[in-house]
Amino acid sequence: MSIKIPIETSARHIHVSREDFEFLFGKDQELHYVKELSQPGQYLCEERLTVRGPRGEFANMAILGPCRSRTQVEVSLTDTRHLGLPGVIRQSGDIGGTPGCTLVGPKGELQIKEGVIVAKRHIHMTPDQAIILNVRDNDEVFVLTKSYGRTVIYADVVVRVARSFRLAMHVDTDEANAFSSDAEPYGVIIKLFGSAYDTHKWIEEELSGIHR
Repeated sequence: MSIKIPIETSARHIHVSREDFEFLFGKDQELHYVKELSQPGQYLCEERLTVRGPRGEFANMAILGPCRSRTQVEVSLTDTRHLGLPGVIRQSGDIGGTPGCTLVGPKGELQIKEGVIVAKRHIHMTPDQAIILNVRDNDEVFVLTKSYGRTVIYADVVVRVARSFRLAMHVDTDEANAFSSDAEPYGVIIKLFGSAYDTHKWIEEELSGIHR
């Protein structure tokens, strides 16, 4: 059995720590709620920042609340080229050794040493949904998208399981533009190999004449 998984486009955005937020916006300032996002407890804020790299910048980048323990900037690979930064693909929160940038707010500029990532595509789901789909937290799966003339099979999609999650697959703007769909895009998990199968190994097997 499978489940229809809504696919949502995650545009470039920022998660800020309390310390960095107060440095950029002023002591004792608070994030101002605009609207709830699809994942419970996450919301879009009024506040915006400019993100500056060695080559270019993005003004008015959205901040998502609430504050986190560490500041993180999420962009697409195309965005990293505009900024002049290496494109490092990571799961959210895994920022060790990633590029830094300059954040510009109303009260000043802050140089962060790391934290700019291209978020690894992933699916949020509840434990009950994970049981139905026969997957576990941090499994990597294949997802077949519903499309018209540009169907895509996404590999290396990370499963993220928690009781607080709402079912949704998140892709960045580059990935969303890769397939043409209707107003409510969705996909399904497909079983091509075992849940831990390495796609790089698959490529090498195909090149060497091993066909599964």
